[in-house]
Amino acid sequence: MDPWKEDLLQTFQSIECERQVLAMASEMARKLEFDYCAYGLRMPLPLVRPKTVLFSNYPAVWQARYQAQEYQAIDPTVRHAMRSPSPVVWSDDLFAPARELWEEARSFGLRAGLAHTCRDAGGMGGMLTLARAGETVTTAEWQAKACHILWLVQAVHLSMIRVIAPKLQPEIAVQLSCREVEVLRWTGEGKTSGEIANILNITERTVNFHISKAMAKLNAVNKTAAVLQAAMLGLLS
Repeated sequence: MDPWKEDLLQTFQSIECERQVLAMASEMARKLEFDYCAYGLRMPLPLVRPKTVLFSNYPAVWQARYQAQEYQAIDPTVRHAMRSPSPVVWSDDLFAPARELWEEARSFGLRAGLAHTCRDAGGMGGMLTLARAGETVTTAEWQAKACHILWLVQAVHLSMIRVIAPKLQPEIAVQLSCREVEVLRWTGEGKTSGEIANILNITERTVNFHISKAMAKLNAVNKTAAVLQAAMLGLLS
């Protein structure tokens, strides 16, 4: 294994605080010749206004400005992350729909950069951004550093999920029994409790019992919500 990667993996696995994850990511970013590092995590639930967090070592004034102007809603890199797993390099064309954001970012020394997304089986999506005040990221530079950047993206994402996700969404720690998974799957197929009872050769009362248990574990208001939440969290796979 590449020593750079091996050291990185061991270090990230030992971190227990999101700020330490960011500090380590920032140090690695500097080794890759980037001044700044930012990481955003989007939880799968709720479906309306899902929980999100953002950590960065950007200038504090710019962080405040970004939040005050709600730039996240129009940030082209965020929009890209929502629909594509591929990396994206900052450019005039990319930021053409958000010219004001682009000009302000550049005024704070964020003139060049790239962003890469990462998504796990539980539906949690993360995006790591590396930025600098210097020259634009060229194709040659990306090709030369892609392996280390991809490794860094994975390490940061997995570490952030480990230290942050349980705080943001306690449901991710839920463990459903095999029977609870079965009844939720069939419920998701549109089957009634009576039909599920016949399929599984158990009583309808038992089916309803398992549905109720799953709802309680997921803090779901009804069985439809329980199926949706379990699916979004990857618990029905």
